[in-house]
Amino acid sequence: MGNFAANEGLSIFVILVWLGINAFLFVHFYMAFLVERWFYTRVLLGHALSWARAPAACLNFNCLLILLPVCRNLLSFLRGTIQCCSRTAARQLDRNLTFHKLVAYMIAFHTAVHIGAHLFNFEFFMDAQLDRNSSLLPFILSEIGTGDNASFLNPIRTNETNPTIVMFTTIAGLTGVVITLALILIITSSMEVIRRSYFEVFWYTHHLFVIFFIGLVFHGYGRIVRGQTAASLKTNRPEVCADQFEDWGNNGTDCAVPEFAGNPPMTWKWVVGPMILYVCERLVRLYRSHQKVVITKVVMHPSKTLELQMKRKGFHMEVGQYVFIQCPSVSRLEWHPFTLTSAPEEDYFSAHIRIVGDWTQALYEACGGDKTEPQEAWKLPKLAIDGPFGTASEDVFRYEVVMLVGAGIGVTPFASILKSVWYKRIQNNQDVFTKKIYFYWLCPETQAFEWFADLLQSLEGQMAEKGVTDFLSYNIYLTRWKETEAAHFRVHHEAENDPITGLKQKTLYGKPNWDNEFTNIASKHPGTKVGVFLCGPPQLGKSLEKQSLSHTEGDVKFIFNKENF
Repeated sequence: MGNFAANEGLSIFVILVWLGINAFLFVHFYMAFLVERWFYTRVLLGHALSWARAPAACLNFNCLLILLPVCRNLLSFLRGTIQCCSRTAARQLDRNLTFHKLVAYMIAFHTAVHIGAHLFNFEFFMDAQLDRNSSLLPFILSEIGTGDNASFLNPIRTNETNPTIVMFTTIAGLTGVVITLALILIITSSMEVIRRSYFEVFWYTHHLFVIFFIGLVFHGYGRIVRGQTAASLKTNRPEVCADQFEDWGNNGTDCAVPEFAGNPPMTWKWVVGPMILYVCERLVRLYRSHQKVVITKVVMHPSKTLELQMKRKGFHMEVGQYVFIQCPSVSRLEWHPFTLTSAPEEDYFSAHIRIVGDWTQALYEACGGDKTEPQEAWKLPKLAIDGPFGTASEDVFRYEVVMLVGAGIGVTPFASILKSVWYKRIQNNQDVFTKKIYFYWLCPETQAFEWFADLLQSLEGQMAEKGVTDFLSYNIYLTRWKETEAAHFRVHHEAENDPITGLKQKTLYGKPNWDNEFTNIASKHPGTKVGVFLCGPPQLGKSLEKQSLSHTEGDVKFIFNKENF
């Protein structure tokens, strides 16, 4: 329970507060439209009025939040500030995209409720106009404002129309359609299968958020939902005058014809702050995009992995951070995130890019990856860099014992960490708190090993030379191979180096037994907080998080951290 609180306590608290605010806003605004001012509006609409307005308030709140988790410069600043005081609080910022998705789902939910209620409202407005019976209060209320059109209650002013026409001829209806279509496209294109396979579709449709927010700000300007004015309540009290509607405005009566007005637009007050922050975020990106980036070296690794080594004036990084890269010759709009694989101690920064889509393929070709001769320096494409931005891996040196788990190309943040640890060890840096690193690399096929195995071979040789082989233990797994399928490699197992990776450490086949791994580490390091860092698929993350919780016993605690992009 203690480790569960350490890993998830603050996250659960934040989520409960967020849900609580949503619930409070819904109930508060639902009740706010049951008061006297809205009595005549409820005569036409019933409780559908409250069911429309309550989710609208929740939408304002969640639209305030939706942009904040993607203000990466702001998050990096906060992370560095909070980290000095609370590692647990700083780690919550690494879950920014998870919270972004939760807020998006909440927006979709309240949008559906809001639309459903207003569909009923339009039908009720239309029915009040169609049933032209002067002995009924709904019809009398619908006729108010006819002529001068200054103080109407029913926005449908004639019975010679229909809700569809009204929907496309009013500010509320037209903007409602636009922002709903934008929201549908944004959410559907964000599905994992589309985002992974068709990143460009996800990237471009996600920028419909600009149209969404513009429509959202102007959505309430038509003031289509109207209530009785404060002045009118003094001359027409609904509890007294509702039953005397046939005498409204006549001499000798105390009930004047009620006057109605809509609430002033409020959405802009909720979203203007986050919108300004996000504009500042994009201005920072624009400024950085004009800073000169020099590609100092291009390395074509096997398995179509491109390594770019770069320099930029004033660039400072920490281990495990990532940057966004733009290549104007490929696309002036697309920015793609890549983990930095260089160490802070090196005089350049680098990224390893796996060629898996149209953009990466175009970058690969622009850098000469499809040519047999090396690309001349002046022919290399211009790049723009935004970042670096912080991640969970920045905390790696805050733990005495560390488990690093990388899957496939997910090993990239750990390249930076392993390099930096090595530099610190050979420089006899006494400030390094980390004493032991357990590194696990899971790959489906042998080709994925090729580029990173070079780094491990170099580290392995240097550790042996310096006599410091104790600080790093590593295990490499071929997950799609079984022991029986690897039987023909047995003859090589007596050799000094592994036949697949060339390392002294032998390659293992199948998947790790995480229960055994966690048990062994716990037994070797009593009284220690072990940092568990993963860059890999969600399913592996769930497994490691479960193991971290279950193996925290006594004075050994496993703290789970996961990379998010």
